Amino acid sequence: MVLLYDFDTRERETDFAIRSDMVTPQDILRMRKDGGGLICTAIHGEAAEHFGLPFAAEILRPTNLAEEYGEIPYDRTNHSSFSLWVNHRDTFTGITDIDRALTASCIADQVHATLAGAPHTFHEEFRTPGHMALLRAAGNLLDQRRGQTELSVALALMAGVTPAVTICEMLDDETGYALSKDDARRYAERHGLLFIEGEEVCEMWDAHRDMQPSPVLAGEPAALE
Repeated sequence: MVLLYDFDTRERETDFAIRSDMVTPQDILRMRKDGGGLICTAIHGEAAEHFGLPFAAEILRPTNLAEEYGEIPYDRTNHSSFSLWVNHRDTFTGITDIDRALTASCIADQVHATLAGAPHTFHEEFRTPGHMALLRAAGNLLDQRRGQTELSVALALMAGVTPAVTICEMLDDETGYALSKDDARRYAERHGLLFIEGEEVCEMWDAHRDMQPSPVLAGEPAALE
């Protein structure tokens, strides 16, 4: 688990972020108790394309309810990364810590398989509507969009792990707003967690961009840290 802050000029939010192939029910518990935001799983856009996962805005366009480009106040040039909400077919209600951990880890398995060139069974394993929000990263990641989705997926790629990351915003119980960066940093220090800012991720990404033409997944994955 790491704490990932985006930018002072964007959402100004810190997310819990953990590689989805290692998420446990205790991690989901921590996210909902100490985070309090929406628990989502961000996946690489290439994997989403293989799975046939659209952006939610595209699906909802005919309803006249879909967001329009330029409508999001903190990102006037992109739409949100929300795709579908899914449950693994072996879950019961899908909302429990155990069910959501299973869904997230199985999503990572599917992402790993498809990016490694193996056939995926995504449609056989998952159903929608469900309780895990899927976030589809922009095709060019941080070169195209600099949201929490792209930051977490880029971080996973640079760490050499499956680009599927489960995230959750940290909220402030007293103010009702996002937890401040300073308070999130203090939480990280108290609990021995890494706190990383979006600017740091972007700097690393710029340095490694030419070395990352596409995800290559082989061997034993490294730790996200």
